[in-house]
Amino acid sequence: MAPARAIDDSMEAVIGSPLDQRDFFEDLKSYHAERGTNLDVNARVNGKHIDLYTLFGVVNKKGGYDVVSAEKLAWRKVGQDFHLGQTNTAAYAFALKTVYYKNLAAYEIKRIHNQEPPPREILEDISAKGGDLLTRTLENFRPPQNRDYAGNGNDSDGSGEEDRKTPKEEKMDLDEPGSGGRVTRGLRQAPPQRQLFQPDISSSRQIRHTSGNVHSPQPLTQSSNNAYTYNPSSNPNSGSFSIANYEPRIQVPLTLRPVLTPGNNPAMFREKLKKIKEAQAAKLGKVPPSYKGMMLPGTGFDGPNIYVRTLLALRSGIPGEQDYALHHLVKISHERGDKYKFEAFPGLAEGLIEKALEVGSLFYDVKWVISYSDDLSNRDVNLLDGMNGTHDLLKRIRGLRHISSHDEVETEEHNRKLSKINEAGLVIRNMSMLEDNAKYLSDQYPLRDFLTIALNLPRNVALVELKHYALDIAEQLTKYWSLDASDPLYLSLLEYLNDGLDRGATLTTLRAISRISMNLEDSNRLQGMPLAVVRQLCEWTLLDDEELVAACLDFFYQFTAMPENVAFLLTQAAAGNFSFHPLISQLGRLLLHNSQESCSKCIVSPPVPVKSATEIPMLPNDLLEQIMKYNEPDRSSHWLRACFEEDPESDITQIALWQAYQARFTRLSTAQNPLLAAAEFIKNVSTTFPTANAQVISGVNPRFIIKGIRPRHIPMDTKGRVYSCCLWRTPEDGKACGEFYLKPADMWDHLITVHVGLSKNEESRWNFLEAKTAAALNGQKFTCHWAGCQHFSANGGSDDPYEVGMHIKMHLPDISAMAGHRAKFNKPGFPDRSSGGTGGAKSDISSEYVSIHGRPAVYDHFPWYNTAVDERGDAVGLPLTSVLVLKNLTRNIPKALDALEGVSDRSAGTAGKKEWMERLLGPIRPRLAFVLAHNRPLATYVSDLITAIENGIEG
Repeated sequence: MAPARAIDDSMEAVIGSPLDQRDFFEDLKSYHAERGTNLDVNARVNGKHIDLYTLFGVVNKKGGYDVVSAEKLAWRKVGQDFHLGQTNTAAYAFALKTVYYKNLAAYEIKRIHNQEPPPREILEDISAKGGDLLTRTLENFRPPQNRDYAGNGNDSDGSGEEDRKTPKEEKMDLDEPGSGGRVTRGLRQAPPQRQLFQPDISSSRQIRHTSGNVHSPQPLTQSSNNAYTYNPSSNPNSGSFSIANYEPRIQVPLTLRPVLTPGNNPAMFREKLKKIKEAQAAKLGKVPPSYKGMMLPGTGFDGPNIYVRTLLALRSGIPGEQDYALHHLVKISHERGDKYKFEAFPGLAEGLIEKALEVGSLFYDVKWVISYSDDLSNRDVNLLDGMNGTHDLLKRIRGLRHISSHDEVETEEHNRKLSKINEAGLVIRNMSMLEDNAKYLSDQYPLRDFLTIALNLPRNVALVELKHYALDIAEQLTKYWSLDASDPLYLSLLEYLNDGLDRGATLTTLRAISRISMNLEDSNRLQGMPLAVVRQLCEWTLLDDEELVAACLDFFYQFTAMPENVAFLLTQAAAGNFSFHPLISQLGRLLLHNSQESCSKCIVSPPVPVKSATEIPMLPNDLLEQIMKYNEPDRSSHWLRACFEEDPESDITQIALWQAYQARFTRLSTAQNPLLAAAEFIKNVSTTFPTANAQVISGVNPRFIIKGIRPRHIPMDTKGRVYSCCLWRTPEDGKACGEFYLKPADMWDHLITVHVGLSKNEESRWNFLEAKTAAALNGQKFTCHWAGCQHFSANGGSDDPYEVGMHIKMHLPDISAMAGHRAKFNKPGFPDRSSGGTGGAKSDISSEYVSIHGRPAVYDHFPWYNTAVDERGDAVGLPLTSVLVLKNLTRNIPKALDALEGVSDRSAGTAGKKEWMERLLGPIRPRLAFVLAHNRPLATYVSDLITAIENGIEG
C-alpha cells in the first residue's frame, strides 16, 4: 500500500492543502447521505481491505477516474499499489475500479472538479464499465446491455477502451517491459487446468459472454498478467464462481384465501338460504309481503348521539334517566372536557345547576327553585333570582331549619341522591376547567347562588366532596366576577377561609379570593377583610409550606395594592390589634428563599513565577554524604536532581555544568569510582531529565547549551524533600547565612547557637538564664535578623533570649499535619504599597523571597445567593412576590397616612410619615442592601424598593 506521506502529498497536490483522514471520511459520509447513496467504508478486494482515503489520493494523483480509465492497464497499476495478488489481476483491477466507481467517483466530480455528477441512475446504480463520467448525461449515455455486464470480469483493467477489442487484437498488443503480461502469453509453461463439468442451475437463460464459452478448458485469450495459470473458481465468469456465489431466491409466502363455509360466514349462507326459499315460494305462487320503503322497528334512524341523549335525559326529570345522564356526563367531562362545551348544548348547564341545588332539600326544609321573573315582590324563601342573583341568600340560609338525622345515619335513598348531586357538581367542576366553559358559566347567576349554598352547608363528612367541587368552580370563575364586600359568595369565601381546617380547601379559597376581577377592568379591592383572617394569613407565611406561603403572598399582593386596605392595617396597628413586624421581617427573609449559593472570583494580584537562580547551590554535608554512596552514573544523576530542576524555557551552558560537576566531585572521586567523561556526563543529563537536550546555538561563537533545566535556589535530597535556607542577615554586611537544613529542629539549633549565641549545659538544656544575665551586664539586647525581621526593632531588642528564641520558630517551615491548613494564614510579608516597593529591609527581603519561592495569584471571592428565574432570566416564585408586597407597602403607607387622622400624634404631617416608614421598613434596610449586593435576579426590584424607602424616610 502507498505510504501515508505519499498520500498526504497527493491530497495536497489535488486539493491544495493536506486533508486529514478523519475529515475526509466525515465529508465523504455527509456527501453520500446528501446524495442518497450507500457508502461502503469496509470495501474488500480479494479479501483485502481497501482504504478509500488511500485509493482516492492515488487515483487523483494520476489525474482522476476518467484519466485512469482512458489509459490502458492503468487500473492494474493502481491495483499493484494495494498488493491485490499476482493472479487474476484483470478481475481484481475491475473490482478495485468498481470500489472507486461506487464510493468515490461522484465525490471526485463534486469536490475535485467542482461539477455536478451524473444522476445515480447512470452512475452508482449501473456497472463501472467505461469512463467519461465528466461528460456523461442522461441524453448522451447509452445504458449497458447484458453483453456489457458479462464482460466485467474479463476486462483487463476495467477501462472503457479495451471493452470493444477482440481477443486477436489483444494478442497483438505488447505490454511494457517487465510487466509480465502480454509478452509472455505465447509461452506455455504448464498445461491449463481441467475443469469438471458443472450443471447449469440457473433458471434463466445463460448470458452470452464476449470471451466465448467460459466452461471450456481452452487457454485464456483475454488479457491477463499471468497467461499460464488458470483458476476457474476465482473467475467471475466461470461456473465454479457462479456456484460459489449462488444465493437462493427469497421465498415469497403464498397468499391464502379462506374457503367460505357456514362456520366462518354464517350470514352469507343465511342470505343464500333465504333467497333459495323465496325462489321456491315464488314458483309455488306464495310471494312474501314486501317491506321495501317501510321503516321497521329497530331499523332506519339510529336516534340521537350520546351527547344529546344525556342532555335530554338530564332535563327529563325522570330519576332513572338522570342517573344515566350523570353517569355518562362524568365520563364525558373527564375524557372530552377539552371539546365538550356548554354553548353547543343549550340547557345543559341549567340542568346540572338544578340537579346540584337539590342538595338543599337533603339538609334543610327547603326546595330551591330558580325564578327568571322580573317581579321581585312577594318572593318566597326558596325562590332564587336567576336574572340578577339572590343578594339576601345568606339571610335566607340562616333562617332555614336544619334537618338533623339520628347519629348522622342516613337512609340509602338519601345517600343515592347525594351521590348523584356530587356527580352533577363534579361535571360542572370538570367542564369549568375549559376557559370557554368558565366564561359561559360566569353568566349563570344561579351557579353563584349554588356556590354560596354549598359553602354554607352544615359541617358533615358526607358534604366535604361537594364543598371541594364548589371551591374548585369558584377558583375558575371568580376572575370573571366583581364581588363587593356585601356579596354572599365573597362573604362565604371569607368565612370558609377563617375556619382554616382543611389545607386543600384553604389553598383553593385563597386562590379564588386572589383571582377576583382578574379578567375585568375593575380592581380586586378585597374590602371588608376581617382582621382575624389577616392575622391568620400572617401566621401561615411562617410555615414551611411553599405552596401555602405562595397563596398567602398572592393574597397580600392583591390586598396591599389598595391604599384603603393599608390604612385599615395602620389603624389596627395604632390601636395595638395588629403588628407589621412579623410580616415585614418574614418578607425580608423570603427574599432569599431557596437561593443557590455560588462564588465568583476576580484576580487581585497576578501570579509571580519563580525566578531562575544565578548560582548552583552548594550541597549540605549530610546530602553530600548520601550522594557519595552511589557510583557513577547514579552519583551524577542524584547531584543533578538535587541542584537542578526542569524548566522548558531555561538553559545552561555545557561547560558551566561540567565545571560545576568537576568542582564538586574531583577531590572526592576515587579510582574505583572516577568521574564521568564529559560526553558521558552530558548524555547523562538527558537521561536524568527527559525534557533536557543538548543543543548548539549557531553564531560567530557557537554556544553549547543544555536546554530544559535551571539551577535550584535550594537543594533537594534524594527522597524529594526540599531543604530550608537560613536567611539570617548580619547587621554589618547584610548578607544571608545561606546554610541549608532539612529539619526545622536542626535549623533552630543552628540559629540559637550560631546567631543568637546561646549554648547548652551538661543536661543538654539551653542556658537562657546565664545568657540573659551576661547580656544585662554588658548592656546588650537580643533581636531577630531573619530576612530583615523588624519585630524587635521598635524597642531596640529584647532582654529575654527565650522570647527571641520562641519568636524565631515562627520563621521556620511548618512540616506538621496542620501545615496545609495554616499555610493560607501564614503568608509572607510583601513590599509595602505605600512606599512603592522600594527602600527598607522589609521590601528587599520580600522581593527576594518572592523571586525564590514565587507567589500564586491572589483572588477576591464574592458570594452570590441567586434565587429562581424563568427561561428569560426574570425572578419568579416567593422572592419576587415578597419584594412586590414590600413595594406595595412602601408606596401605599404614605397614601394611607394622608387619608387617616389620629393614627399617631403627628400622622397628618410629614414627620408622621417619616416615623411610620422608619418604624415599619427601617429594620429591613440592611437585609435589602445584602440582597441587592448578592442576588442578581432581584437586584432591579430591590434597588427600586430601597430608593422608595429612602425617599419615604427622608420625606
